[in-house]
Amino acid sequence: MWADTADGRRASRLSGHRAARREQIIKAAALAIETHGSDAGTAQIAELAGVARPHVYRHFSSKEELETEVARYAAGELKDRVRPTLRKTGPALEIIRGPVSESVDWAAENPNLYRFITQRTETRDLRRTRLGRTHFLSEIVDAANEYMQASDIPADPPDGILAGLMGMVDASIIWWLDHQDEPREQMVDRLTRQIHLILVTTLTDLGLEVPDELRLP
Repeated sequence: MWADTADGRRASRLSGHRAARREQIIKAAALAIETHGSDAGTAQIAELAGVARPHVYRHFSSKEELETEVARYAAGELKDRVRPTLRKTGPALEIIRGPVSESVDWAAENPNLYRFITQRTETRDLRRTRLGRTHFLSEIVDAANEYMQASDIPADPPDGILAGLMGMVDASIIWWLDHQDEPREQMVDRLTRQIHLILVTTLTDLGLEVPDELRLP
């Protein structure tokens, strides 16, 4: 019994060490991508992680798995940045503008990571990661429901709506990162109004009356 317990504790410590090292490599890979671009190499990741180069993929089944975990990590960082804005109340445009503004700021601070998330191959798992990154769009719709009197509004918008909004947000932010052809505030305001228009159109298509509070001034 004592041996079994000791073996269990040892296995638990090893498991915890592996998990910590895995997380360390994921964060190092994210930093390498942000610093060197999406083609950051294993040597750069290993240096930032403080491990020998052959050890990088010892904790992952493949490069694809590491990249998937980096995308998930970056998506989580962005969501953590956006989430506090979803607690705010006020006019519909302000509810939408909060997460849009924070997304733009995060992308400006982490341009290569933002590009990395949006340019990942559309495998099923990565698509879920990207949709998770823009889950705040669902929450915006839920917030808009507070303005509605009807009780049969779907809890979640159709996936096609989220995918379209996601593509529009991505394309707009990346274009702005690459070209800087309009002031930040102007771009955020434009994107906010575009999202608002799509959401209002969606509610209309569902046969629901759009109250004055949700209409553009």
